[in-house]
Order: sequence, then C-alpha cells, then structure tokens
Amino acid sequence: MYNEINLEKIEINSDPPAKEPDRQYYFIAKCREWVREFERENGRCPTACVQTFGCQMNARDSEKLRGILGQAGLENCGKEEADFVLYNTCTVRDHANQKVYGRLGYLQTLKKKNPRMKIALCGCMMQEPTVVERIQKSYPFVDLIFGTHNIYKLAELLYCCLTERGMVVDVWDSADAVVEDLPAERKYSFKSGVNIMYGCNNFCSYCIVPYVRGRERSREPGEILAEIRRLAADGVKEVMLLGQNVNSYGKNLSEPVSFAELLRQVDCIDGIERIRFMTSHPKDLSSELILAMKECKKVCRHLHLPLQSGSSRILERMNRRYTKEQYLELVNRIRQAIPDISLTTDIIVGFPGETEADFEETLDVVRRVRYDSAFTFIYSKRTKTPAASMGDQVDPVVVKERFERLLREVQQISSQVCMRDAHTIQEVLVECENDHQEGYVSGRLSNNLLVHFPGDPSLVGKLVSVELTEPKGFYYIGRMVDRTEVENEWIITDDGAVCGDKEAI
Repeated sequence: MYNEINLEKIEINSDPPAKEPDRQYYFIAKCREWVREFERENGRCPTACVQTFGCQMNARDSEKLRGILGQAGLENCGKEEADFVLYNTCTVRDHANQKVYGRLGYLQTLKKKNPRMKIALCGCMMQEPTVVERIQKSYPFVDLIFGTHNIYKLAELLYCCLTERGMVVDVWDSADAVVEDLPAERKYSFKSGVNIMYGCNNFCSYCIVPYVRGRERSREPGEILAEIRRLAADGVKEVMLLGQNVNSYGKNLSEPVSFAELLRQVDCIDGIERIRFMTSHPKDLSSELILAMKECKKVCRHLHLPLQSGSSRILERMNRRYTKEQYLELVNRIRQAIPDISLTTDIIVGFPGETEADFEETLDVVRRVRYDSAFTFIYSKRTKTPAASMGDQVDPVVVKERFERLLREVQQISSQVCMRDAHTIQEVLVECENDHQEGYVSGRLSNNLLVHFPGDPSLVGKLVSVELTEPKGFYYIGRMVDRTEVENEWIITDDGAVCGDKEAI
C-alpha cells in the first residue's frame, strides 16, 4: 500500500536524499543493516511494540509507525516486553497523560531486565513543552521523543536512537508538507482509515488539539483517491475518511474542493463498498454535504455530530460558533433528508460556568435528538487553552452528579433507539470472531451498531445479510440468511432494510 521500493538496492553508504519520502526509505534500509547485526549477535529478530492512546487519527498514525518498523526488519510482537516500545500518545484529557506516566514506570522495570531496550514516545502529548521537560527530568531512560508533525520521520529518528547515545528529542512546532506514501501495517485487511487532512482551525476554548496538531492542512484530492484505489485493489471494502474537522476539508488547497465533492468522488471508486468519516463540526455541515450523504449509496447511515453542550451560553464560551437552536435545526434537516440516519455525539459536563439551568439545556437536547449513543466526558482543564484560565470552575462533586444523570439519560434513550431495527434483515460487515461466544462472529451495520451471530472465521471481511433477531440495548444477536432466503421471504427497501413478508403485502 505504498511505493514499492527495493530496499536492497538503496546505497546506504552515500549521503541520505533530501527529498521525502525517499529520505525515509534510505533510513529504513539503514535500520535493516542494524537489524541484521542484532540477529547475528542475539540469534533472533528484534521485536517492536506500538501502543496507541487516543483517537482514530492516532490509530491510523500507529498503522504507519508499525509499517515503517516492519519494513525496517523489526518483528511486531504486540507486547511491551519488546526491544523497541513506542507509545503514540493523546493529550485531549489529563487522564490520558497520567496513564502514559504510569506506564513509563512499568517500562523502566522492563528496561532494567533488557538494557538494550529502546523506549520512544510520540504524538500529541509530546507537543507540550512542559511534558517534554518533565520526561527529560523524571524519565531519563526514555530514548526518543517526537511529536505529531514528523510522524513520518520514524525511520530516521529510529536510526539516530539506535546509533547515538542519550535521549533523542525532535519535536516540531508546525509542518507545511504532508508526507505520505510510506509503509503501513493495517489492523484490518478489509477496512482502513484514510487521512484527508491534518490539524484544526477552530480553537474551541477547551481544546488543545489546534496547539498540538497545528493548523488545517488538506491533502490533494488526487492523492487521496489514488490511495483509496490502492486500498480497494488490496481488498479493502470500507474506508473511514479522517480529519479533525472533515467538513472544512479543501479550503486551503490551491484549487479548493469541498468535502461533499470529495465524498462523491470516493463513492465512485470500484471495490469500495462502505464509506465512513469523522469528525464533523456542526458549524461547517452544509446542505451540499447532506445531499451528498443522501445520494451516495456507499456512505454509511451514521453521522457523529459533536454537541458538547446544549446551552447556547456555554456554547458561546466554548467558541463552538453555533447555538442550541441552530444545532437542533441542523439535526432536523439531516433527518428530513436521511430518515434512517444514526446520530452519535460528544458531550462535555462541567465546563467552567455551567449552571444547573445550562445542564438542563443539555439534557433537553439529548431527549429531543435521541442519539444512538453519546461519548460523555467530564471537563478536563488543558494548559494553553482559554478555558483553563476561566475563574468559575464547577465544583467536582456537582460535576460528578450531573455526569451520572447524563449517563443514565443517554443509556436509557440509546437502548430504546437501538431497538428500532429489530427483526429486520441488514447488511453486516463481519469484523472478527466473537471473543465471548465460541462459534460466533461480530460485525457492524451501516449505522455502526454491533451484531453478533453464529458464523465461522471465513466470514471475516465479508458483507453478509443478517436477521436481527434479538435486540440487547446496544447491540444485536442475529442469524445469517442467504440471499435466496432474503429475496423469497422479504421485500428489501433501497437502504437495504426489510419491510415485510411478500405474501403478507
């Protein structure tokens, strides 16, 4: 899934190329030489482990990191008892930072047992200067630190880490170029994330992302489409288009292209059968995009539309640039165009200045929209953000009580909403064998809901018809039906659902 380059033909004794990604392939070849020496000395291949903290963007970055390490000759073992351990970090909430610090203590004990072990940290957390300072002072056994803007430089940084003494630190404040066409090791053979843009220009007052991911940079549509065609040729059936705010895609290109236009072009690619995307900012979700979602047959009937708060006053303090009324009107337009759409959301509880009346406004939106599910969070103060310096922080006891009330409301509504497809036949992309019940597999509907049903491993990666026989609140138990059974017994609507028995109509 990248430029096929014969690494054995790269002249590693010459100066490294200046152009990317050729420079990184040069260092991949250099690392392979180090791996061969390691094998001669130890009688085994060096192992690597990449641990991911955070969002889908981080997960996709980790696939690239694993791909580079694999091409360099390191064997992915998936365990922290490896020769090279890399944490790809998140810093959206303080809990994520504390989790990394906790794991570093464990890695130190492993490194004492294996002194040749190398420990690396990258990602959003490393873009905070105070974090880097703390690691340099309190965790000097860490060998490599880099950030979000130079993920693609792993091979070069790995070579420095392997051949130089002391901690290697390479964190950039920003980046102009988008470097792709490097190896990636996908978690799934049949689905893949595809970065369409990087960074964010929104500067919500609570969010650290623009400071650690930088300003928006869109990839050229031709590059994105070429990558997706290669993925389709490699057997990928589902792609997820990724960006901090996909709705603003293309605005900074020399020839602007809207996200709706890109979606329509992806919809035309042979071999791709499902298209997902995230995340969508409500302020940028246009009528053009709603129409594209309605008309593109491969676009899944699921939209993640973060609310954050139902109070217009709090939304203004958050710098979200929409009101409660505008959000509800947008939901109305989406549902009028796509009645079977599944809506999910993000909600923050306890933002500075939130009153009981503000919180009740949030509950009101939850009750009116009736989300399929919601990711609910307690406000986390992040350095550099305007919200961190706001004086009217909410009492943690009050926040906890509100959070629990919201969670109960969301769960009750979700369990009701997710029953709506019971006893219909839906198309399911089978993702894996079921961990809890032998002889079962698990997959997802177009609306992203999970289904577990009897099946064997040969079904993984395939789209099959499943009758949803038993709703379980947040997932279904089902049974697979063949196409003949579907055609003989049911009438299938345009969206793939089943509305009745032929004899009964």
